[in-house]
Amino acid sequence: MQSNYTNSTRDPLSLDHIRSVLTRLEDTIIFGLIERAQFAHNPRIYQRGAFPELVNISFQGSWLEWFLKETESFHAKARRYTSPDEYPFTPVSELPQPVLPALAYPPLLHPNRVNANSSILAFYTRSIVPRITAGATRALAASKRAKGIVGEDEQEDDGNYGSAATLDIEVLQAMSKRVHYGKFVSESKFVADPAAFIPHIRSRNTEALEGLITKPEVEARLLQRLRKKAQMYAQDFASDGEVLASGKGKIDVDGVVDLYESYIIPLTKEVEVDYLLQRLEGLSNEEVDALSKGAKVDRHDR
Repeated sequence: MQSNYTNSTRDPLSLDHIRSVLTRLEDTIIFGLIERAQFAHNPRIYQRGAFPELVNISFQGSWLEWFLKETESFHAKARRYTSPDEYPFTPVSELPQPVLPALAYPPLLHPNRVNANSSILAFYTRSIVPRITAGATRALAASKRAKGIVGEDEQEDDGNYGSAATLDIEVLQAMSKRVHYGKFVSESKFVADPAAFIPHIRSRNTEALEGLITKPEVEARLLQRLRKKAQMYAQDFASDGEVLASGKGKIDVDGVVDLYESYIIPLTKEVEVDYLLQRLEGLSNEEVDALSKGAKVDRHDR
């Protein structure tokens, strides 16, 4: 899902706009997980050095990391990562420069170094993929046993390395945008009431900062909405459009909810707090004091 910051009548930092973006990302993530769940786990694609073909071209990472680098190299040429809400998993230093001139984005975020992609990649490949692909993996094992393939050879690997990695990347990019959109949440709340945040930023009080940005009732509604969406999207339908009552569903609904509750929401909070901790960097004491009194300080003049 792409955002248009150069030709929009809506304020990108309004909480209503941010909520609409996050709600649409829920759909993107759920549908991506449903697509990935049709393939087996294929753990080999997450293991570094598991493909001699990559070792032979001096690439030391995993199949997924190679796929990410190749995909993100193309996207970098199309200036995807110049957008304020896009973050590559590949180090920027290893990506090519855009072939197009940079777009003039409006000033939105304070300069910062917050990037949670390494954590996103780790929890997705180690915790989420095995869970959402469990059904396909069990079906694969049963199919192999029927052909006399038993033991280690019956488990986990269906050979669809390209398809699995393609879908992994789609989910990872959507989750990255969802998590890093926490910066927009923090910026929106900070500019609305700088005086509430500045003392806690100066004292590095992360607990107080998290308290200022957290609304448990909003999180509860999010998880409730997410469960309903996942239940609806996971349904199997007959040719006449009726829901198949006996259908097993295309995704582990509890797994989708757990992804948000245990990983995406907590990591987004970390991004929000880390962004706030860097929000005053580059500003003089006089400028910070002016912010506390409600004055506007241009965060992009430095």
